[in-house]
Amino acid sequence: MSSLKDKVVLITGASSGIGAGTAIHFAKLGCHLALNGRNEDNLKSVVKQCEDTGLSKENILTIVGQVEDQQSCEKIINDTVKHFGRLDSLINNAGTLVTGSFETMSVEDFDRQMNVNVRSVFLLMKLAIPHLKMTKGTIVNVSSVAGLRSFPNIAAYATSKAAVDQMTRCTALDLAPYGIRVNAVNPGVIVTDIHRRAGMSEKDYAEFLEHSRSTHALGRAGTVEEVAKAIAFLASDDSTFTTGETLTVDGGRHAMCAR
Repeated sequence: MSSLKDKVVLITGASSGIGAGTAIHFAKLGCHLALNGRNEDNLKSVVKQCEDTGLSKENILTIVGQVEDQQSCEKIINDTVKHFGRLDSLINNAGTLVTGSFETMSVEDFDRQMNVNVRSVFLLMKLAIPHLKMTKGTIVNVSSVAGLRSFPNIAAYATSKAAVDQMTRCTALDLAPYGIRVNAVNPGVIVTDIHRRAGMSEKDYAEFLEHSRSTHALGRAGTVEEVAKAIAFLASDDSTFTTGETLTVDGGRHAMCAR
């Protein structure tokens, strides 16, 4: 991954979970980081962990803001380019999980799910493209195995991730003439706080992780570091002939069938 050294990488949703793990991994690779998140205190903690890898504070920019807001997205892109002078890679990681079926879900919850998981990806890609054309950069969208397979009680979430997958493929074709590669990672169950934030109790979450031993072929849930390494691969020159790919990082869950 030496090709990523000194590259300017923007990571959304970097204050926790996969985003935080990706920020720390990219810091180890010597990237210049623009980190977006909603929780300023959490972002400060992630910055400290990035600095602990040896990355200087001058090479880390934090941008607090919610990606579902267009003005916030404009600020995220503009601040990054103003601070570093360019943009080499956009990692669209920010996301949320709204549980429930379409029968029980409110219109407001559906809109929130789509605004955070889909609209923000559209906005940030659209705003980043002029800058990525100049660097022949990369985009990596963080999707989910739920974009590829169907599961009960997460109808809006799965729909949003399927939309991210199709946006990834279509945008990859649109941007290929400019040398910009667009890919996605589709994690399975990864140990983060996203399920707790969606309302799952500690007891239920522990049972959910235990259940994941049987729903993933490799017999366990994944780690943020494992997803971060896949993101780095797609952002780096190690994948120069890869675009429009939705890469499962799910311990084989996408290949599993109930028996």
